[in-house]
Amino acid sequence: MKKNVGKTDSYIRYALGVVFIVLAFVWTWWMLIPAAIAVGTAFLGVCPLYLPFGINTNKTDSKKEE
Repeated sequence: MKKNVGKTDSYIRYALGVVFIVLAFVWTWWMLIPAAIAVGTAFLGVCPLYLPFGINTNKTDSKKEE
């Protein structure tokens, strides 16, 4: 799969993952699910929700295609 998550986007996802992990310890363990999704998509560089909409925040892929 092509990567569609850019650097800034992945940093934001990592930060959200940390916030969700903290919320999991403070509030409820269910917050680990969105934390895993945020960190997983940041690590893999692919967001399945971006695919149907054609969103691509990864600037390196667009330069290679040209």
